Amino acid sequence: MQNIDDYLGQHKDRFLAELIELLKIPSISADSAFSQDVLDTADAVKSALQKAGCHHVELCETDGYPIVYGEKIVGPELPTVLVYGHYDVQPADPLDLWHSSPFEPVIKETETHPEGAIFARGACDDKGQLYMHVKALEFMVKTDQLPCNVKFMIEGEEEVGSNNLSIFVAKNKEKLANDIILISDTGMIANDVPSITTGLRGLSYVEVEVTGPNRDLHSGLYGGAVANPINVLAKMIASLHDENNHITIPGFYDKVEELSERERAEMAKAPFSLESYQRALDIESVYGEKGYSTNERNSIRPTLDVNGIWGGYIGEGAKTVIASKAYAKISMRLVPHQDWKEITALFSEHFKAIAPEGVRVKVKPHHGGQGYVTPIDTIGYRAASKAYETTFGKKPIPQRSGGSIPIVSLFEKELNSKTILMGFGLDSDAIHSPNEHFGVWNFLKGIETIPYFYKYYTEMKAQQ
Repeated sequence: MQNIDDYLGQHKDRFLAELIELLKIPSISADSAFSQDVLDTADAVKSALQKAGCHHVELCETDGYPIVYGEKIVGPELPTVLVYGHYDVQPADPLDLWHSSPFEPVIKETETHPEGAIFARGACDDKGQLYMHVKALEFMVKTDQLPCNVKFMIEGEEEVGSNNLSIFVAKNKEKLANDIILISDTGMIANDVPSITTGLRGLSYVEVEVTGPNRDLHSGLYGGAVANPINVLAKMIASLHDENNHITIPGFYDKVEELSERERAEMAKAPFSLESYQRALDIESVYGEKGYSTNERNSIRPTLDVNGIWGGYIGEGAKTVIASKAYAKISMRLVPHQDWKEITALFSEHFKAIAPEGVRVKVKPHHGGQGYVTPIDTIGYRAASKAYETTFGKKPIPQRSGGSIPIVSLFEKELNSKTILMGFGLDSDAIHSPNEHFGVWNFLKGIETIPYFYKYYTEMKAQQ
């Protein structure tokens, strides 16, 4: 790609400064206290797309936060790539575990990122990776090398389930028409081991409520005589896994795809150090479903995890009460063929069935989405693979991810488009956790690699 290295060298500091300003805005979609910040971020993304060279950019209103749409149409006869990303971020809690303020970005060297990494909420998920695409477009427009049409659809509700995105997509199929969708909201194995995500897990997210007595009770006067909702909830949650960490919900595994030994052997070729994995997490041992490796447990197997649990008194000192209510938030990561609505129904039925007498149970579904597998014999995958090979000097490894991007299956259904997942983050970048960060090298490598995808995809389409 002509002048890409020179352009990056000339504008590296500006690119980083612009990203840092974007990261300063606390666009936490889950908390209404930050609603204006989310809206401000949408405006900032709109401005960035305009400056990068999109000839049309607009904020598309929804019942929630707006979707930023932009386009640069080179010619109607050329292929069109639709870039998806999100400008909202996860809550930063717990704040006391951050080494620096989550919305005051700093660049620090780490063992994994000796060239420095940007520490901030949203640095990797997804503002940093989204901004790679903005700057890649800028380079191609400014140097007159954009070989195809590019559209952007950047939403502000990914971290809360993308509820309004499906409505927007269904109503705007012509506006969003494309030949392929490009997303950078995943990662790769290592900086010297590039990989392309070819599979995503689905998601079912629920909240449960267990109610006992009609008010908080004195634990001395009533303890042992009435059901304690916190005790009951703990037992119910514990029963959701057996001694082999197999999920006990009837019907949960009915549609789970069992990969062949050959496929599992191919997955096992990806470099992985159990010792390094444990050291990075400061754990003495891994834990999970019996009969599967760590990489299989977090990619091709479904899971059930408690994301939060609360009830009773948690303030300073003692207050001896039996709480009236106890709550938990539970997520289930699903593999392809498991339908998230069906799994949500199975969970709800089972959880209510295992409740003992003396308590009442409510299950509130929040959001979910289907899993996704992308074939590796398509033009899109081959173009992405060649782009990585050009900039990394080696062929990327296809890899299934344990994460979920529910809208990918929605895109295929509504827009009849395949998605290519070109992620440049690392597992160690602490997305959704305190001290989230994104390597400066990774950020710049993404900007360098993305233009080659456009180049090779356009060439391959012309030869089709």
